[in-house]
Amino acid sequence: MAPTRSVEIRWTAFGVPHIQAADEQGLGYGIGYAYARDNLCLLADEVLTVRGERARFLGREGHASSGLDNLSSDLFFRWLNRDQALAEFRAAQSPAVRQLLSGYVKGFNRYLADTAQPASCRGAAWLRPLHEDDLVRLVRRLLVEGGLGQFVEALLGAAPPGASAARVAAPPSLARLADFRLERGSNAIAVGGQRTENGKGRLLANPHFPWSGGMRFYQMHLTIPGRLDVMGAALPGLPVVNIGFNRHLAWTHTVDNSSHFTLHRLALDPKDPTRYLFDGRSLPLSKTTLQVEVREADGSLSTERHTLYESRFGPLLNWPGKLDWNLEQAFALQDVNLANHTVLEQWLAINRATDVGGLRSSIETYQGIPWVNTLAADDQGQALYFNGSRIPHIPLQRLSTCALPALVAEGLPGLDGSRSECDWQNDSGAAAPGVVAASHLPLLQREDFVQNSNDSAWLSNPQQPLSGFSPLVSRDAHPLGLRARYALEQLGKQGDQPFSEAFLKALVDDNRVYQADLLLDDLLAFCASRARDAQLAPGCSALASWNRKASLDAGAGFLYFQRFMAALELDEVPWRVPFDPADPLNTPRGLAWRQANAASRLSDALRQASREVADAGLPAQATWGQVQGVQRGSTWIPIPGGDGRFGIYNAMQSERQADGRLAVVSGSSYLQLVSFDDRGPVAQGLLAFSQSSDPASAHFKDQTELFTRQAWRRLPFTRAQIDADPELQVLSLQMDD
Repeated sequence: MAPTRSVEIRWTAFGVPHIQAADEQGLGYGIGYAYARDNLCLLADEVLTVRGERARFLGREGHASSGLDNLSSDLFFRWLNRDQALAEFRAAQSPAVRQLLSGYVKGFNRYLADTAQPASCRGAAWLRPLHEDDLVRLVRRLLVEGGLGQFVEALLGAAPPGASAARVAAPPSLARLADFRLERGSNAIAVGGQRTENGKGRLLANPHFPWSGGMRFYQMHLTIPGRLDVMGAALPGLPVVNIGFNRHLAWTHTVDNSSHFTLHRLALDPKDPTRYLFDGRSLPLSKTTLQVEVREADGSLSTERHTLYESRFGPLLNWPGKLDWNLEQAFALQDVNLANHTVLEQWLAINRATDVGGLRSSIETYQGIPWVNTLAADDQGQALYFNGSRIPHIPLQRLSTCALPALVAEGLPGLDGSRSECDWQNDSGAAAPGVVAASHLPLLQREDFVQNSNDSAWLSNPQQPLSGFSPLVSRDAHPLGLRARYALEQLGKQGDQPFSEAFLKALVDDNRVYQADLLLDDLLAFCASRARDAQLAPGCSALASWNRKASLDAGAGFLYFQRFMAALELDEVPWRVPFDPADPLNTPRGLAWRQANAASRLSDALRQASREVADAGLPAQATWGQVQGVQRGSTWIPIPGGDGRFGIYNAMQSERQADGRLAVVSGSSYLQLVSFDDRGPVAQGLLAFSQSSDPASAHFKDQTELFTRQAWRRLPFTRAQIDADPELQVLSLQMDD
């Protein structure tokens, strides 16, 4: 008889699993089993996506969680997750990572085999056992989220001039990139020992991520006695903690402002638009024909074929009016993370790190972080900001002669693709070819604080600006986002006082609309000057009585403010004091309402806001808690917070429903506030959308009901704390070798 090993899962309140095993395979087994208990259908659906089989089982008309239609999604993932790419990723993994992946699959499949299927996917033909390659597929999807994944329509729309081509007329890639940074944004503050009560570090983690689908966080605590003891949150299918803490260290991530891809303009061979000139030589584009099965309305299966074209840089795109493939030129995209094989090893090393120095060293070694900044604090009082992500290396002097000004002006990193001197260059000390070495990336280690809210590295701490980097890495002298300005203003107001837990938590819970602080006084002065304009009266009255927050009790003024800003920002906001690079913390601000042109625009925007609020059909005295929320079964749960572009730290993205209400789709997700004392971490937080996506689970909405009250909870970490939990459940799994 084969030997067996035991894996122990101890569930505490709100369904958080504390998993202990003797080795990585056992740990992976426990993770897969626990995750399946809470999110079996979710993971099976995401695996269906990354296998490129949605249209086969669900037809061409449906959509993946990303919003792509099934057929487009399938074609993209059939290309992205080709057999060779999967094999190369597998071969590059360490034994520990291989064991984690193997264990995860076995644990998930054990739960699938032993337990009744949830109602939402019961009996579905696509609900099948996992394979290790499925987890690799999920990882590769994650890797390209900051680049190629935002250009799927443009990739599928690329075809030579004259071909029956483009599947999509106008790919929304620029909007997707903006939404990516918005919906997967984050806030973070790492506090050093100089600004805490006991000289040890403290960390606030406030990642803004989707509330459903393949980017939905999951809480867990992983222990291999003597080797690993880490708690936090992970993305679906990952056997490591992405954001979390251990005995000595806490860390988090924020989506960075760097470029993780480049666009290369190809000079086409005049004789053949499927060949391009490189250093004077004519090179052929390679062709890949993809084949996808599609279930038709009558239940039959048809086959859809599509050809993609690739250059030495990567796949070709077609974006009419911006990245056209014509007889003279075409554009190819090169994604720095397509060959990122160290991403899992990177997070495993962070999970094991015992201080800021160890975390920093792991990033310098692996450079596996794909598209996020890292902020951390440790029990020695050190605080770290490090944009250690993978970024293409093009020296500044070459960038000046190789960049395409028209694309750069659009916010796209365009390069001349006809000359080898414009290729990515190898950087001494880098962990991979063509990427910027970690030693050349923005880093700040201090004992007071560092912060980031998806801005560049420039003002991570205004006392020590980070500047002089390639624009692909970081930009200085650009306006700060309003969430960063809000945080820096509040940090500055503390003077020499410690940044207490209560102070940091209040940054999120206060739901302050910082943009209102910058311009509402001027807007109300403008309203007073137009007191006789009856069309402006409803909006002006609501704005005057609003508490300038996105709290549940905020009045209708917040609705008017949002619509007003949306109308005003169709053009540039008429600031009274424009942005000044010498005063970035205080500019821009105010409204130039006394100027005739600005006054006209303000009037138009207020009228537009009034029309839109009226058209929404909401009660005139509706509070924000009656407007924004999330449906959990038959229960509507009010959700505080709002659009982060308004400077709301508790950022939320919502979609309008038929009844005019707003349903949250993305925003504050896994919240974590970690301090340290002499015994270890002292952590509080919650998972805003709860652990389980299964409506029948007790953990489908329990933490969401905490979040609506902004009632963060203590996170049990030590064995004594876990065993003292009154809702403790213990399961010992026997894992066959």
